[in-house]
Amino acid sequence: MKLLTAVMLPASGKRTAPALQHRENLEMTTTLTRTDAERLLPEGRPSDDRRPRRLRCSIAGLAIAGALAIVGTATMSNADYSDTYVSDQLARQRITFKAADALTDAERARPCVVANAGKPLTTGKQAECYANDFIGTHVMAIGKGRTYAELEGVRTGLLAQIATAQANSDPELAKLQKDLADLTGQRESLFKAEMLRGALLSSFGFSTLGQKAGEAATVAYAAAGVLAALSLGGLIFALRTPGRPRTRAS
Repeated sequence: MKLLTAVMLPASGKRTAPALQHRENLEMTTTLTRTDAERLLPEGRPSDDRRPRRLRCSIAGLAIAGALAIVGTATMSNADYSDTYVSDQLARQRITFKAADALTDAERARPCVVANAGKPLTTGKQAECYANDFIGTHVMAIGKGRTYAELEGVRTGLLAQIATAQANSDPELAKLQKDLADLTGQRESLFKAEMLRGALLSSFGFSTLGQKAGEAATVAYAAAGVLAALSLGGLIFALRTPGRPRTRAS
């Protein structure tokens, strides 16, 4: 519907200068439709045609935050299980660090051994200390720096020397047999120490995985909280901001 403006001319039919000027101004005026005029009128409140997209993003963010919270809960449960399992298994071994006054000079050189002197072994960190700093010190002393596998080569050589000495009635046979017996005792001690050391280090490794799982759960909880807060803020903003109204065709 057009907005029209009427022009009144003098009754005499003659066009005066003011009338001509008014007509020229009228011809230069742009006519507006009703719909165009409505678009220029203020709505009273700001509108936003991105409201549906914001709603979807906020809801998706809340869903992701919920998933992160579930993952965090499951991970924290595994971390608690790891700590409990390791503590129970180590407590059953009834291992206790030597008292401070009973430590040797080599053992006193290990700070963690001194720090745990007289304490029962119940944690993964204590298991690492006992395996590497306590048992490890004695393993080095027993094998004189050689491992169980390296002593096997020495044993094989002694057996060959004993066989030769027996065949030749060598007077060194008794000494060689004594060396073999000593070496066999060393190998058995090393084997038992390495087995216990390996078991304790396995407990330490399992407890470390539990600790990392606990840290991952904390990160998941933090991320879930931040994402939930942002998504709730976006959801409230989207609900309080009306969408852009549809305009009617002219």
